[in-house]
Amino acid sequence: MIASMTGYGRGEAARKGITVAIELRSVNSRFLEVTTRLPRSLSLRENEVKEIVRKKISRGKVNLLATVEREKNGKPPLAINATAARDYYKLLNQLRKTVKVKESVKLEHLLRFSEVLEQPVLDGADEDEWEVTQLALNKALDDLAEMRRNEGEELKKDFRVRVTAIEQTLRRIEILSKEQVPAERARLRERIQKILENETVDEGRLEMELALLADRLDVTEECVRFSSHNKFFLQALEDKEPSGRKLNFLVQEMNREANTIGSKSSASEIAHLVVSVKEELEKIREQLQNIE
Repeated sequence: MIASMTGYGRGEAARKGITVAIELRSVNSRFLEVTTRLPRSLSLRENEVKEIVRKKISRGKVNLLATVEREKNGKPPLAINATAARDYYKLLNQLRKTVKVKESVKLEHLLRFSEVLEQPVLDGADEDEWEVTQLALNKALDDLAEMRRNEGEELKKDFRVRVTAIEQTLRRIEILSKEQVPAERARLRERIQKILENETVDEGRLEMELALLADRLDVTEECVRFSSHNKFFLQALEDKEPSGRKLNFLVQEMNREANTIGSKSSASEIAHLVVSVKEELEKIREQLQNIE
């Protein structure tokens, strides 16, 4: 399965007067990294939230933002923490006396401490909120997965076009290589004969050396291996499991074969074709950095 690591997903769910909205944004990364921004009421559920994300996403840097809204029903959304208010009032008065400030402690000073006003704890509210959160999170993950798959399908089409072009170029290289061998063999024989004009040449030994040199120029074996990598690459595009790492490995092997072909051949036309192959491989490699 080809899926991009870049995407956006949103999910919203409402039940029992509780509405939870979750937004997910993901970009490419070597591993899975989940960063969350949760309201205070969900802060203790952070690990559970991340675990749900891990079950559906294997790679990428994922940013999660969750918001929770409750119906007021005539009740204030916050409650007074009387203990915290008294403690802060006492502490501020001690500070005022220590630094000898005449100004008295006012309500506005106490309100600067977030613990003074807190969300009221309602019976069963935590479980209800968590249930709604899971619904919203799964919707957001499904939305994100769909966008990542759609982008992955576009990348798959591009990969197929490029690999097909590489395969056609390999066929041309293989033909040119086979044509090059007899010509290169004749050229080497002529050069050796000129060098050894006044010496006796062992024809048997000369033919053996020429055959070895010609064999080194033949890139058929490398082209066959390269074609095999192309085949496995196209098959991996259809794997049900994420195949980004496998595809990266195959591209590395393709690049190794291209380097070998370039080093073995002395024909300028083959050299130009190898350059075009490596350019296509580089474009594929860059696109693979965004594949899960």
